[in-house]
Formats: sequence, structure tokens, C-alpha cells
Amino acid sequence: MMKTLTKSIARLTFALSLGVATATLAGGIASAAEEPAAGGHAAAEGETPHYPMIKPTLESWSFAGVFGRFDTAQLQRGYQVYKEVCSNCHSMHLVSFRNLADEGGPHFSEEQVKTLAATFQVQDGPNDAGDMFERPGRPSDRFPSPFPNPQAAAAANNGKAPPDLSLMAKARAVERGFPWFILDFFTQYEEGGPDYIHGLLTGYTDPPAGVTVPPGGHYNPHFISGPSLAMPPPLSDGQVTYTDGTPETVDQYSRDVSAFLMWAAEPHLDARKRTGFQVILFLIVFAGLLYYTKKKIWANIAH
Repeated sequence: MMKTLTKSIARLTFALSLGVATATLAGGIASAAEEPAAGGHAAAEGETPHYPMIKPTLESWSFAGVFGRFDTAQLQRGYQVYKEVCSNCHSMHLVSFRNLADEGGPHFSEEQVKTLAATFQVQDGPNDAGDMFERPGRPSDRFPSPFPNPQAAAAANNGKAPPDLSLMAKARAVERGFPWFILDFFTQYEEGGPDYIHGLLTGYTDPPAGVTVPPGGHYNPHFISGPSLAMPPPLSDGQVTYTDGTPETVDQYSRDVSAFLMWAAEPHLDARKRTGFQVILFLIVFAGLLYYTKKKIWANIAH
């Protein structure tokens, strides 16, 4: 009799639980039926969109792919754009002038590097009197900041110090999502940073109706952190004079400086790809030798 009573209680508990679950499910379905209207209302009022509002397009880069290499002439033009435009606000603390002569980079000669470094004023010291002083740059110096400290940089730029550009091409990239990140593994896509920088520099436009840009802001739907940013359009057609006949347009300037920043962020890219190709080639040859060695040793052995 005790067992029968226990079974009855268990059945009653199960029935009550099933009833509660059914009621909860029905309520959930009813709520779900009402949610689309509420969601549509919120979207109509303007929910916070996902940034960037326009994702960067896949540009053609000489350094893309397994066999990609930096274009020396493009890197030299990119350095020129950085020096004449970007260096007025942005620093590159992790890059030295002598790196401009390294293999796989802009390939400036040592004399050119000395001349380029001397065009910058670098703070040094203290001297014998205990004072700091400025001197012309040397090849061993890193690219100097245009401001003495971050506070001065922020004060001169609406309260926000311009970021250092040394690693910008690796630090800024827009997530591509599924299934592209799987394909990127096989295609060795790593140009997201240059694609984003190029899109940002060429993406300034007038704000559409209904979009309010704060004072001191500049509308750019390619910006990864909002609809506008404090940096005004830095480039304009004809701003930098090229000596090799390359078109002097905003699009070309953006491509060249994006490639230069990619090199600054990964200066050994050419050597890394070359070493990787040699390793893969060695493994293929080694695997073939192992296969024929196995066939030779075990050829006369009955299986």
C-alpha cells in the first residue's frame, strides 16, 4: 500500500509539473507573438546600429595571399603621405628611421635614411647643464611624436589624443563573421586592417537626414566606433606631390599610406611568407622520401 501511495504522489507531481510547463510554454508563445510588433516599434524609433554602418570592401593589395609581397614604390609613397600629412598629429613610437632601409620594406638607402631622419627634431638630454634639448634625428631614433606628451595632444585635438599608428593596421579590422572567417583561414586573409583604413580615409561624406553629428565631429559611415569621429578628412586631391607619375588622388593616397601602415605593423611579412613557403616545400619533399623509403623497406615483406 505504501508503494501505491508513493506512485500516486509521483504521478500527481508529474501532472502538476507538466501543467505548469504547458502554461509557461503557452505564455511564451503568446509573448513571442507580441514581440515582433514591439521590436519593429523600437527599430522605427532608431535603435543603436552596428558599426561600422558600411563594412570595408576587399581591396587588391600586393602583399595579399601566400605569395604576396610589399610593393617597394608604394611603401615609399606611403611614407611620404605619412610624413607630410599623418605625422602632423600621429606618432609611430615603435618604428625607427633605420627600419626604412630594412629588407622587405621601403628600401631606402642608408644615406636617404640619414637625410630623412635629419628632417625631424628629436628631444634628447639632459645635457651637462641638466636641460633637455632638441637635435636633428638619427637613423637609430624612433619616429617622434608631434606633441610633447599625451595631455598636450589631447588638448590640441578636442580632448582626445590621436592614436599611435605603429600597429594600427593590425589593431583595426572589421569582423567578417561566418562563413568568411573559415575561408580566411585557407586564403590567409590578413588585409582587414588596410581595407578598413582605406575605407575610413575615403569614406567621409555628408550625414544623411536624421543623423546628428556632435560639434567637432565628422560623419563617416566606415568608422568602427560610431557614426562620426573627431578627425577631419585628412586627405584631398593633389595634396601630396608624387615624383613617379602616380595619380595624386585621395584614393591613391589612402592605398599607399594603408600599405605603409601594414608594413609598419608587420615589417617581416615578406620574410615570414618566404620561410613558410620553404617549410611547406620541405615537408612535401620529406613526405615523398618517407613514402618511397617505406615502399623500399617493406616491398618484399608479406602482409
